[in-house]
Amino acid sequence: MTSTIAVIGKSGSGKTTFVKAFCRLLKKKFKDSSILLVDNDLTLELSDSFGIKTRNTIYGIKSGKHEYKTGIPEGMSKQEFIEWALEDIIVNLDENVDLIASWFVTPKDCICPSTRLMRDSLIKLIERYDFVIFDCEYDLKYLNLLVDYPIDETVIVSLCSKTSLSLASKIAESSRKYATDGQLGVIVNKVEKEKLKEINEIAKSLELDIIACVEKYLDNFNETDHNKITEVLENVYSRMNLPQIDEN
Repeated sequence: MTSTIAVIGKSGSGKTTFVKAFCRLLKKKFKDSSILLVDNDLTLELSDSFGIKTRNTIYGIKSGKHEYKTGIPEGMSKQEFIEWALEDIIVNLDENVDLIASWFVTPKDCICPSTRLMRDSLIKLIERYDFVIFDCEYDLKYLNLLVDYPIDETVIVSLCSKTSLSLASKIAESSRKYATDGQLGVIVNKVEKEKLKEINEIAKSLELDIIACVEKYLDNFNETDHNKITEVLENVYSRMNLPQIDEN
């Protein structure tokens, strides 16, 4: 069974950093499991962070603008073609880790057959992996336009300010109908220690469930800092609606 994680929030909050940290943590805890990263952000920042300047996206398939690696096989049905095309744009990042980028998505009220076939094909793709991590554009509503699939764990990444937490509250409200009940939490990023009490009080007034706070690091973010963020996720992983390992 596929387990899904969605990382949502305002652009610039650190979503991509946490998507990659989740990936590192899952590789550590479940060494033989397959992972699919879905870049659902319009900036394609997740792809860029791996040095992939991709023009090969799900939108490119739907719009007919994708440049395929090989010639298109003959005699395929539309469903078979879309499934073949999705395979063509998957990027292998590491052993058992793949990446696919969506870019623009089609409105939910679009009734064209290709939209339905694409969503069906994406579900089949998702269910091939043990874990799927979505780097989302703002909230779960945008992800739901791409594919209607159950999200087991949703994490909102917010910066450490009253304005950012207020926005996180709005993101939570717009996302709640698409998230698993009780599994929508907030990670506050770049927290200054002296503001921790204030941040917790603001979150409580907004009825936000803070699952972790990450200390503010220097601007020259390095591998050690990435490992610290992975450790933060590992410390709260047992609270998440995800497969657990008895490590005793």
